[in-house]
Amino acid sequence: MLQKLSLTGKRISLRTPTRDDLPILYNLIYGVENPEWKKYDAPYYPLEFCTFEKFSKRMEERMNVTDVPSQMIIEHQGQIIGMVSYYWEDKRTRWLEMGIVIYSPEHWNGGFGTEALSLWIDYLFENLTIERVGLTTWSGNPRMIRCAEKLGMRLEGRMRKCRYYNGEYYDSIRMGILREEWDEFKKNNPLFNSHGRTN
Repeated sequence: MLQKLSLTGKRISLRTPTRDDLPILYNLIYGVENPEWKKYDAPYYPLEFCTFEKFSKRMEERMNVTDVPSQMIIEHQGQIIGMVSYYWEDKRTRWLEMGIVIYSPEHWNGGFGTEALSLWIDYLFENLTIERVGLTTWSGNPRMIRCAEKLGMRLEGRMRKCRYYNGEYYDSIRMGILREEWDEFKKNNPLFNSHGRTN
């Protein structure tokens, strides 16, 4: 089991999930039919219902690692509001992509996602042998695009009209940032003056 890890920012913190978090996470994801967050988080892939038992097993498998966690919980004032994650597009070539979801609309547009991703990007560069962190989204999620831009990520690819959803075509958007670009971004961003980390 991965040791407990916490990354502390100005208003939010990231931490590894525990078994006690599983009922809360399950309710945030599956508690209502057609949740609002799913309208922006790749809605062209329908949210398939999952039993709590299956969900718990899947989460515990992800928690049962001994190195860098593939996902962390986002907390604000002791409340779980979302998650960050990463996955290997191609581990052999060290091609890594990250993701984020903020479940509650009340926490959208408040800068929570930007702060969470800044902590996450920094952690990934510090703990993995990679030269780039990528993020894939779609043109139907302008908040995600703006969030990535605020963190210095660049548009690297736009696959036009390859996502069909609700009778409309959307673009697939690929963004990324290199290690040297991230280091330069941190030097000029006051957000990092308040970051801390505890294990």
